[in-house]
Amino acid sequence: MNKWLTVCPTKDLPDGSCKTVDSGMKVIAVFNSGGELHAIDDFCPHMGAALSGGHVEDGMVTCPWHAWRFRLCDGAWADNPKIRIGSYAVRENHGIIEVNLPDSPSP
Repeated sequence: MNKWLTVCPTKDLPDGSCKTVDSGMKVIAVFNSGGELHAIDDFCPHMGAALSGGHVEDGMVTCPWHAWRFRLCDGAWADNPKIRIGSYAVRENHGIIEVNLPDSPSP
C-alpha cells in the first residue's frame, strides 16, 4: 500500500522554494514552482549532486554541479527524456504538504 509522507506545513514552502524529506530509503526534493507542487528524487544521476540546491526555471531544475536539467513534473532529463529520476505525487492536506511513496522504489 502506498503511504503519504509528511514534508512540512504549507506555509513553510512558499513559491520558488524547495524542501527535502528523507523517506528512509532516499531523499526526495519537493518544489513549489509557480504555486504548483512537484516531488522528485533529490539526486542527479550524472554525479549525485543534490537537485534541491539547483536553480528552478520554466518547470525544470538545473543540477548545481554540471547543469543537467530535469523536468519537475515527471523527473525526465530535458536532453534525453528516456532518462528519468523518481517522480512522486504531492498533495496539500489540511495545511500540510505530503508526498506519496509507492510500494516499490522508483528507478
